[in-house]
Amino acid sequence: MPLYEGISYAGDKNAVIIDIGTAYTKCGFSGETAPRCIVPSEIKRSRSGQVVKVHQYNTEEELYEILVDFIHMLYFRHVLVNPKDRRVVVCESLLTPTVFRDTLAKVLFEHYEVPSILYAPTHLVSLFTLGISSGLVMDAGFTETFVLPIYEGIPILKAWEAIPLGGKAIHRNLESKLMGSAVVKTQDAEERQLCSVVGSLSENILEDIKVRCCFVTKMERAKQIQKFMLQESGLTGESRVEAPKPPPDVEYPLDGDKILHIEGKIRENTCEVLFEQDNEEKSVATLILDSIIKCTIDMRKTLAENIVIMGGTAMLPGFLHRLQSELYDLLSKNKYKQQLAIKNFKFHQLPCKENYAAWLGGAMFGALEVLQNRSLSREQFQETGVIPDWSSLGFEEESEREEKPAVKR
Repeated sequence: MPLYEGISYAGDKNAVIIDIGTAYTKCGFSGETAPRCIVPSEIKRSRSGQVVKVHQYNTEEELYEILVDFIHMLYFRHVLVNPKDRRVVVCESLLTPTVFRDTLAKVLFEHYEVPSILYAPTHLVSLFTLGISSGLVMDAGFTETFVLPIYEGIPILKAWEAIPLGGKAIHRNLESKLMGSAVVKTQDAEERQLCSVVGSLSENILEDIKVRCCFVTKMERAKQIQKFMLQESGLTGESRVEAPKPPPDVEYPLDGDKILHIEGKIRENTCEVLFEQDNEEKSVATLILDSIIKCTIDMRKTLAENIVIMGGTAMLPGFLHRLQSELYDLLSKNKYKQQLAIKNFKFHQLPCKENYAAWLGGAMFGALEVLQNRSLSREQFQETGVIPDWSSLGFEEESEREEKPAVKR
């Protein structure tokens, strides 16, 4: 962003919206349709010069130093505004550790002296982008997939479901497949095994290969591949099944003089880790049904017809179609057939890319006049040192009680 744009926006006093994800951080201003920057959630330490992830810390003191450097980069390299002049809206997951949100508040209030902070739940603010108050929100992120139902603007906390499957699981599966069978062509036209050329692949390379080459295949095709693999291993006695024709192979440049040959079956099967059920019969698709079952009967139809999918992993080609097919297939099984009378699932189309849907919801809320009343001011934080939850505005309730005159009897 040019410098003059940052200066022109400084007079508007729009709130700064920050969404610190495990892999990427989105940052921008309220009232805008897209974040000003989407950067990796990592920072080069000012003291040691080492590049570290924001969420990788051992002590609270170490986290404080990391966040000081990271927030400095956001303000003075990307959005180019004075922190003291802008309110802050932080979009956070309900699973965010308490030590992280407390330390982030200390950094913003004590080090950068921001006037106020509002912690907004990502699942709730994502519904703002659609103009609905009830829905079942799935956040398919980097480390986990998290499902939370929201009814009439209230998160149903007892019905949340999560599983440690996301972009990171895809990266590990992709790396193991490439190290096991991929071939590299060198500058001398010599073919060598990838494992003999490099010891491991970096996260950036795995991310790029996943985005450029991998996709989620159809459920019928996935079942056919699974039957063929069981047949080849001798674990099934069913009639012989032919393997479906794999998609075309692709070549990926590694270092300029090395070309990585990626087989079509690797491109197709890498993302299957999201939909393969574990020992507890859990997968990304079962999270939605299990979450609906935990809700009361009168909510279930509304939630099933208002499903919202967000998160970077949900941007994979074919993800939404495969998830819908898996849901209808699971409904035919006895585990869910006896408990759910749902016939249809309806998915909302977000007005933006899935990876910054939560940020956009925070930007919409940050543009409202109610932001001032919902935020925690710097003075309140210095007096109490407590950060209230979204649904527990203790400071506002106390001030209202003080203002109300006593009733004489």
